Amino acid sequence: MSRSSFAFTSTALRSLELDRDMLERDKYRRQLASHHFSSYMLKKETKVDQSRSCKNRPPATCQDVVVQNALYTGDLEALKQLFPRGSTANIVIEPRGEEMRWVARGEGLWSLTYEQELTTPLHITAGRGFADCLQLLLQRGANVDLAPGGTTALHESCENGQPECTKLLLTYGANANATSEEGLMPLHVCSSHESLECAKHLLQYGAAINGCSLDEDDSPLHVAARNGLQDHVELYLRHGAAVNKQNYEGLTPLNAACAQPQELQDLDCYFKLCQTLLGAGADVHTVDQDKRSPLHMACKNANPDVVDLLLANGAWPNNMDYGGEAPMHNILKVVCYKAAHHPERIVRALLNHGSIRVWPGALPTVLKHCSESPATIEVLLNAYSHLKVTDTWVESVPAEALKNNREFFESIFSLAMTPRSLQHLARCRLRILLEGRVRKVVPKLSLPTFIKDYLLLECRGYVH
Repeated sequence: MSRSSFAFTSTALRSLELDRDMLERDKYRRQLASHHFSSYMLKKETKVDQSRSCKNRPPATCQDVVVQNALYTGDLEALKQLFPRGSTANIVIEPRGEEMRWVARGEGLWSLTYEQELTTPLHITAGRGFADCLQLLLQRGANVDLAPGGTTALHESCENGQPECTKLLLTYGANANATSEEGLMPLHVCSSHESLECAKHLLQYGAAINGCSLDEDDSPLHVAARNGLQDHVELYLRHGAAVNKQNYEGLTPLNAACAQPQELQDLDCYFKLCQTLLGAGADVHTVDQDKRSPLHMACKNANPDVVDLLLANGAWPNNMDYGGEAPMHNILKVVCYKAAHHPERIVRALLNHGSIRVWPGALPTVLKHCSESPATIEVLLNAYSHLKVTDTWVESVPAEALKNNREFFESIFSLAMTPRSLQHLARCRLRILLEGRVRKVVPKLSLPTFIKDYLLLECRGYVH
C-alpha cells in the first residue's frame, strides 16, 4: 500500500470513529432526555473533567439517587451515613436535564450545545434552608466558596431568603462580596422581602454597600428600589448607600423605582419607597441615557401619589426626553389600560404645575385612546378656553365607551353649537394669569373650598 493510500485510509478511519462517537453521544442524550432529572453524576472536585465526551459518562447509580434524595429532602441522618467523619463533602453534582442553549464560541460565532448546570450539596442545602445538613457538610470540610455553576452557596441562600443558612455560611468564612458568573454579589440577589435578614447578615460580615454589578453597574440600593423593598432601602441607607449613584443606563435608585412597572396593589409601596429616597436626598432632576426623568417614568407607570410627590419636590413637568415627549405625553399614552390608577389625578397635577397641553388638533385622538377614563378627558378639556368640536370628535369615541358614558360625551358634543360657559372662561382667565403657580396660589385664596377645587380642575362628570 502506498504512503498516500495509507494516509487516506487512516483519515477515513478517524472520520468513521468520529461519526460513531457522535452517534453514540446522540443516542445517550436521547436516553437521558427521557429520564430528565432522575439521574445525577457525582464527581470529586479534584477530578472534575469538563472535556470528557458524553459517551464516557456512566449512568447514575443507586448511590447517586440516595445522595440526591438525602440532599433535596434535608435528611440529616442519611447525610451522616453518606458523609462520615473523615470524608469530604467537596463533590460537584451535574443534573442531566439535557436542555439546549446557544453559547458564544468566539467573536461573531455561536454554537448550539447542551446546557450544563453544576451544583454542590452545599448549594442544595443552603438554597432550601436545611441548616442542620448545611452545618454537617461544612464540618466535613465542604469548600464554602466553591462555585462550579457560577454562583456560591451564599448566593443561593440569599436569593432564596434563607437567613439561618446565610449566617452559617458567613460564620464559616464565606466571602460576603463573592461575584457570580453573572457579575452579582450576594447583596444583589437579596431581591425579595424574605431576604431582609440575609442582607443584614451580609452587611454585618463586611458586604460592600455600594458594590456594583458587572453588567448593569447596579448597587444593592438599585436592586432594592427596583423591587419595591422598603425595608431593604432603609437598611442600605442607614449603612451609607449612595442615594444618587447612576448605573450604566443613567438610572439612580429613584429613577429605577419610578421606572419599574407597577400594578394597582404596588402603587402605595413605591410611593413610600420614593418618599424615603427623597428624604435621603435623592435628586428628582437626574435623567437617564434617554433623558427621561423620574417624573417621566412615574407618569408612564401611572402612579398618582409618586407624581404628586415628585412635583412637590420640584420636578419639572415640561422636560422633554430624547423622543421629544413630556410627562404629559407619557400619561396620556397609558390611560387606556391604566384607568384603575386614576390617571386623571396625574393629568390634573401636571396641568396645575404648568404642564404643556395637547395640541388641539390631536384632541380627537385623545378622545379615542382615553375613552375608558372620562375623568381624564374632562380634566384635559377644561384646560382650554375654547374647543372646536367637529364630527371627527363624535366618530373618535368608541361605541362601547359612548354607550357606557353617554351623558358625559354628549356634554362634549353639545359644545359644537354653544360656547364654553362664562364660569369656565373666568376659570381659564385666572389660571392664565397665575402661569403655573396655580397649585401654590389657589389654596391660599380666601374662597370657598368648592371654588378652589373648581379652579384646580376638580372633576364634575361633565364639560361645560
